[in-house]
Amino acid sequence: MTGKKLRLPPLAESLSARLLLLTIAFVMLAEVLIYAPSIGRFRLVYLEERLAAAHLAILALEATPDQMIGEDLKRELLDHVGAYSVGLTRPGAGKLMLMVTTPGPVDASYDLREASFFGLIGDAFMTLMDDGGRILRVVGVSPKDRKTLVEVVLEEAPLRRQMLGYSERILALSLVISLFTAALVYLSLHLLMVRPMRRITESMARFRDDPEDASRIIKPSARSDEVGVAQRELAEMQEGLRGALRQRARLAALGAGITKISHDLRNILATARLVSDRLVESEDPEVRRTAPTLLSAIDRAVNLCAQTLNFTSEGAPAVDLSRFDLGELVREVGASLPEQLNGQARWHSLIEENFEVSADREQLHRVLSNLGQNAVQAGATKVEIAARRDDDCFVIDVTDNGPGLSPRARAHLFKPFAGSSHPGGTGLGLAIARELMRAHGGDVQLERSTSEGTSFRLILPVDRGQR
Repeated sequence: MTGKKLRLPPLAESLSARLLLLTIAFVMLAEVLIYAPSIGRFRLVYLEERLAAAHLAILALEATPDQMIGEDLKRELLDHVGAYSVGLTRPGAGKLMLMVTTPGPVDASYDLREASFFGLIGDAFMTLMDDGGRILRVVGVSPKDRKTLVEVVLEEAPLRRQMLGYSERILALSLVISLFTAALVYLSLHLLMVRPMRRITESMARFRDDPEDASRIIKPSARSDEVGVAQRELAEMQEGLRGALRQRARLAALGAGITKISHDLRNILATARLVSDRLVESEDPEVRRTAPTLLSAIDRAVNLCAQTLNFTSEGAPAVDLSRFDLGELVREVGASLPEQLNGQARWHSLIEENFEVSADREQLHRVLSNLGQNAVQAGATKVEIAARRDDDCFVIDVTDNGPGLSPRARAHLFKPFAGSSHPGGTGLGLAIARELMRAHGGDVQLERSTSEGTSFRLILPVDRGQR
């Protein structure tokens, strides 16, 4: 066999690289799914912190006797909160306010008491997509006192800057986690799957170059997973194929020898047949009595040589499809069978008129003839042929009333030189019949074989033009 170099894919197109990229992509996707609620939660915590700082700033106002403080202290408290103004409302009390300058028009108002999971996510992404120039009014319960309602008016820009910084940190962390996880997955899969698969592939390539070399059979590992099972199955398949090739080579050599021997033996037997014909005309009664037995034995030997030569010399049958009447072909087969069938057995066709099939007429004639001869030689007195169309195939049943096949014949059915059910047979009839039917894309099967008879079924595909 010609050696062909095994070509493995480059690293960029290898299974390992694809697994690495997929792992990074999946980890990043998971991080994105985690990032969305995280950024929404970050924004909520930031605003709650501003509300808590605003509450503390109002407490400074409450600590004064007249609830009045200087402008400098107000400005310092509001700078600490990061707001233009703060307001505090308690149940049963008035509203306290801290404000130094009047803010611009409020662009958006948010009541944290009504915040929802998806609402927080949507508001967070709206903040990230904005330019940060909006003025926000935020109302919520003070984290310091659940009975106190706090209101702040602030710029969105500081919030957006902190959210962008948080997003950058999350992105960097996600990349590190993705690369680290992908590297671990890559190494694990490379060691557990890719390397063993390459070893299996290389073994297949080496075995292909020289299947008769026992050293090229893969040596399975002790793994109990799917890779181990694949290695053991490959080793078993290679060993079986190697044995089959050795047997095929021996059979090829044996077949060539048998062909030469059969050719010479047939010539010798032909001469013996001519000499034996004269024995029938002998004046010796004993010679005339034994001559038919001798002639029959010589005929069987000649027939064996002829069938052996035909079987070993024929290649794959070529199919010449044509449309013809199956009933007419069956009648021709019955008329062409040996005299013993015409005299001692009845060939009966149950096929309806104008039942056309598409097949090689000569090959189908040969198949039916082989089945008919086998039936009569086995002791049948009646052979019936029936046919029907079944979906996308034609079904032809050949049934006889013989004694049935022996267990040995059924065990070696369709095997050349092994499946004969009568003395002197070669077993080639059924083997040839199956080969011819499979050349059509069909098959021949044993439907039943009992003491009441045997039935073979021929399956013939329907030609596309007949559908």
